[in-house]
Amino acid sequence: MRYAVSHITTLEYAQPVRLAQFNARLRPAAWPGQSMTGYALGVDPQPAEVAEREGGYYVNEARFSLREPISQLQIESRFTVEKEPLPFFITGSTGPGLADLRERAMQKPDVSALGPASYSFASPIAVPERDIAMWASGFLSESMPVVEAGRRLMGAIHEQFAYESGATVADTPPIEAFRARHGVCQDFSHIMIIAARAHGIPAAYVSGYLRTLPPPGQARLVGADAMHAWVNLWCGDDLGWIGFDPTNDMLADTDHIFIGMGRDYSDVAPLDGTFRGSSEQTMFFSVDVAPLD
Repeated sequence: MRYAVSHITTLEYAQPVRLAQFNARLRPAAWPGQSMTGYALGVDPQPAEVAEREGGYYVNEARFSLREPISQLQIESRFTVEKEPLPFFITGSTGPGLADLRERAMQKPDVSALGPASYSFASPIAVPERDIAMWASGFLSESMPVVEAGRRLMGAIHEQFAYESGATVADTPPIEAFRARHGVCQDFSHIMIIAARAHGIPAAYVSGYLRTLPPPGQARLVGADAMHAWVNLWCGDDLGWIGFDPTNDMLADTDHIFIGMGRDYSDVAPLDGTFRGSSEQTMFFSVDVAPLD
């Protein structure tokens, strides 16, 4: 599948702000089964310079500053992406048992942005929560293969939690969404990450997109109107990272477009920054993922 992706973000300020600095994480990082062409990032008002670099985890980051006062900012990201279906050795695999996986992860001398060590412990948002760990203990066991464990976790979240747009905000603690049994894709991903790490599974937060319109005869995926989030689980050296989407109870496949991954949302937020002033900020966004063939 080939897609044309467009993401437009508009920030409006009640009063002009000065010395605004932003970090945009919208350019897709390289990922197996996905190839990107024609990337373009537009910023209005145009900054003097946009500096692109690798982020702290597996994500691309563009930094820019605006010294003159602004009351509105628009950021537009566009690219074309091609997605290959997941190979059978992934979809038909089970992977090592959880006890074996935990030992392999702890002995692996890899602290890179794709190494399991970075995603095995607490992070700023995905902090350990006893209630979530105990909940996951009800359907996980030490001998269970990791892929089955991932399917169990995302299936339980999909079945037991209600997707409610606007039920939470970006800084809502995952434990609050867990106890309320509702939330959005960000909440479900953080809950799954906390549960997986509690049982020794390295788990990462993935930022990306979903196909906007479904193929004929298929239901529209939940979360297609904005940036989407799912979970990557490290399933051993042979399988590597596999994406699990608890919002839609499915493996990340041709309908999922990978942008970047980190320990939690704070590492891969599509846009953040600072400005001088006390004006209220309002954000609007538009996302379109259009099939090309």
